[in-house]
Amino acid sequence: MRILTVGAGGVGGYFGARLAEKGEDVTFLVREKKKARLLETGLKVESIHGNIELTPSLLTTSEHAEPFDLILFTTKSYQLQQAIEDVRPFVAEHTLLLPLLNGVAHYEILDQAFGQNVIGGLCFIESAVDSDGTIQQTSQVHRLVYGSRTAHQEQKVEKLYKHLSGTNAEFTLSTKVDQEIWQKYLFITVASGITSLFRSSIGPIRAFEEGKSFIRRLLTECTTIMKAEGAPLPPTIIADHMHTFESVGYDMKSSMLRDMERRSTTEADHLQGYLVEKAAKHDMDTPSLIAVFTNLRLYENQL
Repeated sequence: MRILTVGAGGVGGYFGARLAEKGEDVTFLVREKKKARLLETGLKVESIHGNIELTPSLLTTSEHAEPFDLILFTTKSYQLQQAIEDVRPFVAEHTLLLPLLNGVAHYEILDQAFGQNVIGGLCFIESAVDSDGTIQQTSQVHRLVYGSRTAHQEQKVEKLYKHLSGTNAEFTLSTKVDQEIWQKYLFITVASGITSLFRSSIGPIRAFEEGKSFIRRLLTECTTIMKAEGAPLPPTIIADHMHTFESVGYDMKSSMLRDMERRSTTEADHLQGYLVEKAAKHDMDTPSLIAVFTNLRLYENQL
């Protein structure tokens, strides 16, 4: 199976390197500048699960290659449209596309671009590229979840199992991938909204009763919107996520807050903005979500 990973950053670079380490045929689609650097240094991963150093197979948009069997989208939401155009020459009728973006809004965009071959996916990992170009992966969690979104995809997705399993990372074939996608979307939307609004890690926020109450209100508002959109969330989801918020590390910051601290663009439109639109569609009053999204829009306007 020929696998194309869009990008070689903290997510795509890490999971692609693990698959290549196992012996799978993995190619990384990168920019010219990135290709030149990787040809010189190789692809390096430093991880608590074991380091990797390999000479990667690289491809740029100006080069020709036969269509791939599986393409991993690991971009930020604001890079998605460009990534779609970049991979078009490498997509055939049989190609499966596996997005690992946060949220759900990208599925409609990808479905319009590529039809019924966009399967479900999400990942859990803490990783980043340092100043030397090395991927730093620092936590026990390095999990990628994938699964079929329609009955039409089931047989094709099952064939991925032997290629994605057996790596030094957790690749999980899920029969409830839609539910897992929405559950993660809910958690990261609230976590990023809370920490970016108060410019704080989660610990100091939950130390105040008012902070805990705000987390619960935002969580309830987002859950209500998602259920109105038909999201397959379990009935215990609010209690489950509140328990997670109370148990995660005191210093936990969302990637959105880290983006703000670096004065970078955020995924606010893709995460909170999408839910604001859906709340308006259902004529819902969501003051906590509006406060979070307004704060993010003000930040974006100042960039």
